[in-house]
Amino acid sequence: MDEEVVTILSNYIRGRFVEHAGSEWMDVVEPATGVVFAKLPLSDSQDVGAAVEAAREAQPGWASLEIKERADWLDAIADSLEASFEEIAELESRDTGKPISLARNVDANRSVANFRFFAGLIREQESEAFEMDDATNYVVNKSVGVGALITPWNLPLYLLSWKVAPAIGMGNTVVCKPSELTPMTADLLMRVIDGVGLPAGVVNLVHGDGAGAGSPLVAHPEIDLISFTGGTSTGEKVAASAAPMFKKISLELGGKNSSIVFADCDMEKTVAGVVRSGFLNQGQVCLCGSRVLVESSVYDEFETKFVESVERMRIGDPSDDSTDLGALISKDHLQKVQGYVNLAIEEGGRVLTGGAPCLPSEFEGGNWMAPTVIAGLSPESRCSTEEIFGPVVTLHRFESEEEAVEIANGTRYGLAGSVWTSDIERGKRVSEAMETGMVWVNTWLHRDLRVPFGGVKDSGVGREGGKWSLGFFSEAMNICVKHD
Repeated sequence: MDEEVVTILSNYIRGRFVEHAGSEWMDVVEPATGVVFAKLPLSDSQDVGAAVEAAREAQPGWASLEIKERADWLDAIADSLEASFEEIAELESRDTGKPISLARNVDANRSVANFRFFAGLIREQESEAFEMDDATNYVVNKSVGVGALITPWNLPLYLLSWKVAPAIGMGNTVVCKPSELTPMTADLLMRVIDGVGLPAGVVNLVHGDGAGAGSPLVAHPEIDLISFTGGTSTGEKVAASAAPMFKKISLELGGKNSSIVFADCDMEKTVAGVVRSGFLNQGQVCLCGSRVLVESSVYDEFETKFVESVERMRIGDPSDDSTDLGALISKDHLQKVQGYVNLAIEEGGRVLTGGAPCLPSEFEGGNWMAPTVIAGLSPESRCSTEEIFGPVVTLHRFESEEEAVEIANGTRYGLAGSVWTSDIERGKRVSEAMETGMVWVNTWLHRDLRVPFGGVKDSGVGREGGKWSLGFFSEAMNICVKHD
């Protein structure tokens, strides 16, 4: 058997791939097999400082370009990414353990689309003017400065491109810190940026963990804004570090989202949609509907059909086009998810399917978990209200619209949700009563890039997406001109 080829990654600073200042490295492990296939540098404050300095020096020149010029650069990056479409999908599938079909349809597609979308959006920007009797007020959108872009492991390039494109499109320069668990497509993006010849220092990347690279980046006095996507507990630390220096901050954090199923729904389409919302990417999406609330009169029918649909999903080789569910990101995360299943049983829950690690015979050493459905838990139980971030869904009955809303709002989170009903007015009414940033009616994760993305309560601060991204990554300046 051929020896496994291990890729050695480097930081990208000032338009060059460079070695890190220290001597420590971290293994990048394939979730499906446990095999080490890359090594990334564990960077420190010295590396962060060099990246921030490069971004700071490049920022005035980059900001001085016309918007059309910056939009052209975004399109050039999109074209080059599109030429690497299959490599993006393969790296993302291998790095995260997700099925290759998902990596193609979601991750690779959206990574290209993000750059194209924001290129078009910034070109279409119209300057605002407000007339007074004796003056005209002009609104000018200026760049903020240097941004820190910190992204998680579940949607690596999808979310990095979602931040980089509007950030540099609005004239900022950036330092990226991807998750140390999934660094491969961030490296690919730097190769693309290097290949198209983007001016040095506009986009920089520092690999490493939270303590060594993430914390020094957030705390660096020359960082003007922070866009962070990740867990709520880490977000608290980011906010605490940024607040004393009044940095501009956007936090997209955790979720414990409800799918509300009414008796008048289209049962077949609802079951398919709710299964997808619960288990896409092995449930490792902050938007996943991990709490399923079902009206009592159809609960038994829904439970039966839901479990049958879950049990038909194929678990296996992420590189196989027919695979529905891949591996979890790490052994530690697998243990966390299994711990919640054990807790659910202690809390009185009944495991209807799954409930234990599953290991495809050809993938010994990987992080595999059977999709799990649990019934009988109180809506107030820990497993019903805490973010598990894995292939675990809880089912709950409700008697009335008011009770469904009360259960849906009964968590510390408020990121997303879905409502399934043939009564569109009720769908809109229930959606507006939910304490959350996003709701889908009779669908899930049907994304329009123009709309706001973000949550309330412990699910985050601020909004990104469309004009909200352009607003976050710029400063609005008013100029009042007095008429003669």
